[in-house]
Amino acid sequence: MWPAVPQPYRRTTYDRPHSTLHYAQRIPTADGAQLATFVYGPEDATLEELLAGEPVLALHGNGGTHGTFNAVTDRLAAAGRGVVAFDARAQGQSSRGSLPLTYELLAEDAVCVLDALGVSRVHVVGHSDGGIEALLLARDHPTRVASIVAGGANLTPEGVIEDPSWDTAGSAAANRAWADFMETASLPADIDATLLPQAEDVRLSGELLQLMLDEPHIDAASLAAIACPACVLVGEHDCITNEETEAIAHAIAGARLVVVPGVGHSLPRLAPDSVALQVLTNIMLAG
Repeated sequence: MWPAVPQPYRRTTYDRPHSTLHYAQRIPTADGAQLATFVYGPEDATLEELLAGEPVLALHGNGGTHGTFNAVTDRLAAAGRGVVAFDARAQGQSSRGSLPLTYELLAEDAVCVLDALGVSRVHVVGHSDGGIEALLLARDHPTRVASIVAGGANLTPEGVIEDPSWDTAGSAAANRAWADFMETASLPADIDATLLPQAEDVRLSGELLQLMLDEPHIDAASLAAIACPACVLVGEHDCITNEETEAIAHAIAGARLVVVPGVGHSLPRLAPDSVALQVLTNIMLAG
């Protein structure tokens, strides 16, 4: 029996900021992933100037690409800042590598990108999974992080309010079932397998969905180690529970808790002015 054909989870379109592109390369990790990495900034700046000037590191959410931050990147570039952005492993134009997917691994990928670019310190803005990674970076690599904006971040899987219209666990299982089917099925002659979702892509989509179901597991008390300027950012109608948002903000000394009115979880796309403002405010506070 044919399983239900899974709906695409990862983005099928690929958009980019309008700002001047100064760098675009794939950066390798130790376990074989290739991280598609980009640097944007003002047209009249050089790459060396942008990387030396404590650029902004943008970290997108699960299933996205660096294009999540297009409008934010354009606003930061207009303000004279360089922006380092990369597609997280297994997403966008980046490959998966061999290690199990964890948020700690994704945060270490960001360090790998900074090392390859020769960047010693950045202002981090992360959204959703990227917000989780921003917290981990500031906690575990304090000398590399000048400030953080953690948008729509959670500490545990239970910190996400499940959308009744989207069954994450069911979608992950459906992707796995389809991948198993495609790897073993003998298709009839009137079915062109190349027109169907491919097993490798679908299994990867299921793995990304499962990551959100299994992780993170961050002790709020551990975030007390974060000493840089921090903004915990959420939408008024975000899918993150108030309890976890408040736990993050209370754990970080001096953190600003900012609620963006009238929007949900997709802050970089729905409220880019608000996101850019908090990044620039952090830069000013960091001195």
